[in-house]
Amino acid sequence: MRTCGFSLLLALAFLALHHGVCHGGQLKKIFYLKSCPRAETIVRNITWSRVAANPALPAKLLRLQYHDCFVRGCDASVLLDSTNGTSAEKDAIPNRSLEGFDVIDEIKAKLEVECPLTVSCADILALAARDAVSFQFGRAMWGVLSGRRDGRVSLASEALDNLPSPASDFNTLKQQFADNGLNIPDLVALSGAHTIGVAHCVVFTRRLFNFTGNNDSDPSLDPGYAATLKAQCSSPRNTVAMDCNSSSSFDSHYFVALSQNQGLFTSDATLLTDKHAANFARFYQKFNVFLAQFGHSMKKMGAIAVLTNNEGEIRKNCRAVN
Repeated sequence: MRTCGFSLLLALAFLALHHGVCHGGQLKKIFYLKSCPRAETIVRNITWSRVAANPALPAKLLRLQYHDCFVRGCDASVLLDSTNGTSAEKDAIPNRSLEGFDVIDEIKAKLEVECPLTVSCADILALAARDAVSFQFGRAMWGVLSGRRDGRVSLASEALDNLPSPASDFNTLKQQFADNGLNIPDLVALSGAHTIGVAHCVVFTRRLFNFTGNNDSDPSLDPGYAATLKAQCSSPRNTVAMDCNSSSSFDSHYFVALSQNQGLFTSDATLLTDKHAANFARFYQKFNVFLAQFGHSMKKMGAIAVLTNNEGEIRKNCRAVN
């Protein structure tokens, strides 16, 4: 397997340099050590129990955190329900298929008994997303800094404006990620979350059936893969695996499939149109390298525009402001 023109040792050194980026705000390790010492254990135990019963949860919780952090930062605004006259983020079109809210509710209810008004919904979401992925490996796969507080505002219009689209081209994605302090290695690594989970056919059906308006398919798709997807997407309501043949395992197969022109979304395929992104996509085919960068990028994403200290609040119920 190629390593993008440089050795593994040099590449690991490159990643180590990027690990020096600070993670914003006042987030800390073991933030709840004194105020709620069992907090992280409670999050892990409930999350692992739920994932054991529903292996689809890791993809859902990762997506939930991703959609939260790209709108107003990681403040749990995506968890808020709409109120009279105000449509919340979760009711925006890109968010209507989000799931996993009930897991966060269960964890929050337990923590409110253990440590009332202490652990934020934003921290619960960050921890649960990490723990859901980690269940497969039986250990925490990256560190999560805590100390986030919860936002009080959630607007569907902001979700529409700020969430990256699966139909985006590379320059659009690069700019949206840069606006949130994330670089090309982060963009490519976080795209690797598509190694698990499924997608609704309606999201990418144009790539298959009417790419240029002439009843054609996207020529960047592997023809055999396109034919398989067409057969699976006889209805736009159907779902397909985002990582063909490996959608239930968190691994680096996404990048192998991408190299074979089997990226499901335009936003996947477009990573190969930029020299630097394509190099990272090839490099991340090595699972240990991908995992190291993915964990680092999740920490960076989890620190986007966080509320800390006296900002925001600690919600009693993740679905409503206090």
